[in-house]
Amino acid sequence: QVQLVESGGGLVQAGGSLRLSCAASGRTVRFSAMGWVRQAPGKEREVVASISWSGEGTYYAESVKGRFTISRDRAKQMLYLQMNSLELEDTAVYYCAGSQRYSTASRYSTMYDYWGQGTQVTVSS
Repeated sequence: QVQLVESGGGLVQAGGSLRLSCAASGRTVRFSAMGWVRQAPGKEREVVASISWSGEGTYYAESVKGRFTISRDRAKQMLYLQMNSLELEDTAVYYCAGSQRYSTASRYSTMYDYWGQGTQVTVSS
């Protein structure tokens, strides 16, 4: 069974930083594209950032461009999201997601086959 486990969430003041990590474990599986998807109460699920298999292609939602950076370590099967200059609107549950079908970065959450359990990020004023 494949598992994606996020860590690094928490409570931070506006303007602060957090780094989310995601570790893949379980049955050997190689994810192509991977991404971070967030969902805030009462809002639709949003792909925050996505990264291609090679790591050279990325996608960022307009709301996080210039503040968030996605990266991956394929050898360690790790995915990261560096979040800087956090805003109140960034408060949400953040999910790590992996795709076996698609290799390019994308804004579409439907491309992902596996999901983590989510980690809460709360930004306070």
